[in-house]
Amino acid sequence: MIIYPAIDLKDGACVRLLRGEMSQATVFNTDPGEQARLFQSQGFEWLHLVDLNGAFEGKPVNGAAVESILKSVTIPVQLGGGIRDLTTIGMWLEKGVSRVILGTVALRDPDLVKAACREFPGKVAVGIDAREGYVAVAGWAETSDIKALDLALKFEDCGVAAIIYTDINRDGAMGGVNVESTSDLAFHLTTPVIASGGVSSIEDLKALKLEEDTGIEGVICGRALYDGRIDPREALALLSATAVEDAD
Repeated sequence: MIIYPAIDLKDGACVRLLRGEMSQATVFNTDPGEQARLFQSQGFEWLHLVDLNGAFEGKPVNGAAVESILKSVTIPVQLGGGIRDLTTIGMWLEKGVSRVILGTVALRDPDLVKAACREFPGKVAVGIDAREGYVAVAGWAETSDIKALDLALKFEDCGVAAIIYTDINRDGAMGGVNVESTSDLAFHLTTPVIASGGVSSIEDLKALKLEEDTGIEGVICGRALYDGRIDPREALALLSATAVEDAD
């Protein structure tokens, strides 16, 4: 299972939001490139980036910060936030992003996601952010009447690299990951699932590791890494273990 350190970008800085509220942002580093280098030096093999301003505005906003990260590390990077057309997808992949994450457009234009998967095989993930089980979009400002599983099922067998599932009510709140809903989603899909939102301790990682066989391929971790609640070395050792029993 892969652990993805999260670098959420707001106004050029690395922040963490509380339950997706832009007004509830804590700045952890004003140098995104430096933060990325730190995560790489700690042994992480992927980075998860989100252009928060871009998610609200529907177009890339923190481009300079993203590019500084790409120049600072050699590990692969996945990026979401404000990516809503094939041109933007192609632009970021050309600049060195390994995988783009489509969220709002996945709900509003599923055919675009399928077209992107055909044009950029293995390079497209779908971000499904749920509030009380229903998909939220546009930087979580709008909640739809579509259930997370129903949306995820639209992308089975079209080449989506992963479904990134976030429980908004848990995100940044340090209240623990929603293991039950994440494993339930993964169980119903053939597409790998990456868990996100609420990871607050090594115990959360252990709980997810025990559900790995449902199809949970990875987990995104933010605030708990920044404030030291999760030790990178311990987390990496736990999640790289081959047997689920090793998580006990």
